[in-house]
Amino acid sequence: MEFERKVIVVTGAASGIGKALAAAFVQEGATVVASDRNAELGAQEAAAIGARFIPADVGQEAGVKSLIDDVLAHEGRIDLFCSNAGIAVGEGPDTPDRVWDLIQRVNVMSHVWAARHVLPHMLERGDGYLLNTASAAGLLTELHSAPYAVTKHAALAFAEWLSITYGDRGIKVAALCPEGVWTPMIQNAPLLQQTAITTDELVARTLEVLREGGFLITTHPSTLKGFQLKAADYDGWIGKMRHLRGKAMALLHVQQGGAEAGEASR
Repeated sequence: MEFERKVIVVTGAASGIGKALAAAFVQEGATVVASDRNAELGAQEAAAIGARFIPADVGQEAGVKSLIDDVLAHEGRIDLFCSNAGIAVGEGPDTPDRVWDLIQRVNVMSHVWAARHVLPHMLERGDGYLLNTASAAGLLTELHSAPYAVTKHAALAFAEWLSITYGDRGIKVAALCPEGVWTPMIQNAPLLQQTAITTDELVARTLEVLREGGFLITTHPSTLKGFQLKAADYDGWIGKMRHLRGKAMALLHVQQGGAEAGEASR
């Protein structure tokens, strides 16, 4: 896919990966519609890069539908829909149901609702691309948050299903599965910070795969190596993840202890 003169929608565009993707697509000559729940910040960032902004809460189906309807009414079509918004909340099984429900709606159902409302338009044209931001956690796991790990597995599974089901009808699907990227999402994940890449690096890789019409977008060689180990030796992989979790939690404890010491000294 080439991006010039294409109509591209990016959710979660007020910061992080979404903001970087939207800016890159504008630079490529696309007509970009940026969206975010944070209306004030989202509008500021969109104006700065030359994108149109539509506020939307993609944790609600009505928000996703309204966004898509608005773009189709004003721009006339959607060539690429980047379902990028996501959150990281919760820890273990004791995470309250309301938090499980929230992360399920944002990290999984937003992709379902996007497909539900944009696919009829794309299928009618016989052309379209869906980019669903999942995470390397969808291929591997997440060491701090069960809800995040579970929902990112589901997001990847849904992207796979879409590609299998609609690939022969002109619809391309890509799953963005990064490891650590320097965004607010990893501020409490010091282990990921050790190998984190910039959003510019992530964008370069993403655009490369989209140009090729590919499905899986990864950012670190360790992702596929870990995925291969998981498939070849599940017990061995789980053992390695237990070790990494211990390291991750120790680093987080040190980081939190340093922050508390800093607060106490003020």
